[in-house]
Amino acid sequence: MHQTPTPARPSLNKVAVPIVGEFILGMSVALAGLYLASHSSDAAAGSFGLVQQVLETLFVVFRVLAIGLGVVVTQRLGSGDLDQANRIARMALGASSWAGVLVALWLLLGGNLTLDMLNAPDELWPMATLYMLLLAPSMVLEACNLSMAAVLRAHLHARESLLIMVAMHGSHLLLAVPLMRGWGDWDGLGLNGYALAWFISRSLGLALHLWMWRSRMQIRPLARDWWQVPRDLLGPVLRIGLPGAASEMVYRIGFMISLSAVARLGVAALATHSYVLQTLKYVLIISMAIGWACEIMVGRLVGSGSLRAADAMVRKGVRNGMLASGCIALLAALAAPWLMRIFTRDPVIIAAAQTLLWLSVLLEIGRVLNLVVPGALRASGDIHFPLLSGIPSQLLVLGLGSYLLGRSFGLPGIWLAYVADECLRGGLMWWRWRRHGWLPYARNTLRALRQGNRP
Repeated sequence: MHQTPTPARPSLNKVAVPIVGEFILGMSVALAGLYLASHSSDAAAGSFGLVQQVLETLFVVFRVLAIGLGVVVTQRLGSGDLDQANRIARMALGASSWAGVLVALWLLLGGNLTLDMLNAPDELWPMATLYMLLLAPSMVLEACNLSMAAVLRAHLHARESLLIMVAMHGSHLLLAVPLMRGWGDWDGLGLNGYALAWFISRSLGLALHLWMWRSRMQIRPLARDWWQVPRDLLGPVLRIGLPGAASEMVYRIGFMISLSAVARLGVAALATHSYVLQTLKYVLIISMAIGWACEIMVGRLVGSGSLRAADAMVRKGVRNGMLASGCIALLAALAAPWLMRIFTRDPVIIAAAQTLLWLSVLLEIGRVLNLVVPGALRASGDIHFPLLSGIPSQLLVLGLGSYLLGRSFGLPGIWLAYVADECLRGGLMWWRWRRHGWLPYARNTLRALRQGNRP
């Protein structure tokens, strides 16, 4: 492996720990929303969980930019090309604005089609439809905040990004409680209050990101940056971002098929599914943060030519992720009878959730590899393998498998399909990294950066 001296850099943990904080804040607000909705009714909880999955699918559009932006900017910074890195960052603002408009239009015009595709129970339609309409204006703000945060982290300002997220998600939570549950004689807005709090908090986040860009990176966006998208700068971002986001989109398609299978089982099953998914977000949080940190650091290391260090960092990330997620998943399964009482007192739902959490111990072992390795592969320049190797499993094992197993075995059958998919894809990713299949791509990327060309 080619290796050249590199400047001092922070450790993986110093990058990952603030990202863990960001994830905890974001997930806590979503969990609080589900908690507040569940204390209204199981139908409200089902609507919240269903729309949450729709949003996560639509956010793949934003991830096209975030994935490509993070890799391209870190590679440019690693090679010392600060001016080009900053030009790409400003370009991302215009691209994010258009991406936000696209997602907002889907929520405004395609809500009924979405619910129909998901076989949503009839009692959820009025609540879920209005909730999606009210969320639409926040999507432009959400897209810009995600891209601006990606740039901050690429510059290794992870602590500053965390502080912004504390303010943004903290304000969301503080506003959501009174807006959803009411105050005094006012009954509140229910789910619609959560949507209003989302808009206000994202507006605050955008203002804080602009301030941090100016004070920490001396990037001062102009008015035209919010709508112009130079093609020469967008091209490298899309070249990396599209395969990464396509992989996520294929996964979301498979997952939405499984969600449709869950919806066919009724409101109780949908509520159980939502409760377990929210709980598991805390299980995988450390591995997610390690994966993001590895992607950032591998991009910088490849840009500077430190390929051995990149290899060692990914191996360390996988090891730490396995240990953390495995232990937390086991604790969640043991504590299920008490954890589920946060959401419901129904003994049938609690028992079903505990079964799913025990299956999730195996699920998380495979998922660690899928959270850590694909980002490192993309950052090294190996952008197509994560997509092409995962499509068969995501569509056949996750999608078709969950549908068939769900008909025969209910929710546990769907969860078995989840386990099989994560372990199969994760094994392929780890094989690729261990066999150094990424190395020729990393060398080509380094060569292109040194020649001043697009990687």
